[in-house]
Amino acid sequence: MGTSRSPGRAELRRVDPVIFVTVGTQLPFDRLIRLVDAIAPDLPGRVFAQTGNGKFQPANMDWRSTLSPQDFKRIMRSARIVVGHAGIGTVLNARLLRKPMILFPRRAMLGEHRNDHQLATTRTLAGRPGIAIALNDADLRSLLLDPHKIGLPHHSNASSGEELKAALSEYLAKFPRRARNPLLESRAQTEMTS
Repeated sequence: MGTSRSPGRAELRRVDPVIFVTVGTQLPFDRLIRLVDAIAPDLPGRVFAQTGNGKFQPANMDWRSTLSPQDFKRIMRSARIVVGHAGIGTVLNARLLRKPMILFPRRAMLGEHRNDHQLATTRTLAGRPGIAIALNDADLRSLLLDPHKIGLPHHSNASSGEELKAALSEYLAKFPRRARNPLLESRAQTEMTS
């Protein structure tokens, strides 16, 4: 792919990746960005990453540390596959846009988050059509090199949307109120109902 760069605002409007990698807005996730950057030369098509405020700068894919909500949705809409941390906002946006996704959860023992709630999220979502879980480097490489293993999300309909909403609501209810992020919950509820 050549030298990677962070495209300027005008160039960002022309970003149409085959694979869109996102780490969310709260915490860096250099491990995921490094892994995809190492695999990117072997992948067919363009890879674009929203890298967050991590220290690692990709060499094999285009990237931006942050995206406006409009750019985020536009780039996700144009991508064929979404790769991301197991954040609820990422999951909901990909599901709403019917994008196959690979979830690669942050690990508390690696200092990537304060607890392992993302592992719990992946357990809750495992087996759903269009969602693949990668728990290690080999899983991620295998899924990216053979995206047919991910499968396709079901056609969006009221029952599958309600099923996902119920599963996520049940999952969120397991956490004590003080451990939750009210801003994210409010955003998730808004996105589930819109």
